[in-house]
Amino acid sequence: MKNIVILASGSGSNLQRIINCIDNGEISGAKVSLVVADRDCYALERAKNHNIPYQLLKRGKDFSENLEKILPENTDLIVLAGFLSILKKEFCEKFNGKIINIHPSLLPKFGGKGMWGHHVHEAVIEAKEKESGATVHFVTSGIDEGEIILQGKFNIDENDTPEILAEKVHKIEYDIFPKAINKVLN
Repeated sequence: MKNIVILASGSGSNLQRIINCIDNGEISGAKVSLVVADRDCYALERAKNHNIPYQLLKRGKDFSENLEKILPENTDLIVLAGFLSILKKEFCEKFNGKIINIHPSLLPKFGGKGMWGHHVHEAVIEAKEKESGATVHFVTSGIDEGEIILQGKFNIDENDTPEILAEKVHKIEYDIFPKAINKVLN
């Protein structure tokens, strides 16, 4: 059984999708062994509701060191699911190839510092892009610069707003995140 640690900062909808996919066999041979949040958020409640160990680690300069101290020894994969803190270079290098993230754009476009959530969708519309989507990638010390594992995309309609893009991206995330986790674990 492979052990997944999930890092979250928000509602935990991608966390819930991962839990559901493990329960229904879409993600096979794995379990969520720990959920870590960097702020008080609903993702912690989701972990609690599913009897998954969870921890709140406050944001700050020691976050990566504190995270490393609480990681189970047998962690096979660290999944950033709506996680907004930046992990230190040393942490990323130590766990190279074992950390993945989902990003709400077609990387390498619209990635990097400050590119998260509605900021991404507003930038995509402002740039008059014809398509958008989501990307699952390996985490490196460069923000959103790691090797792409899987992408999913959709066409942008001329009347799409950032809110509509967010909904469309979420559907793509729900589709590709479990597939990418399976791909990396197997």
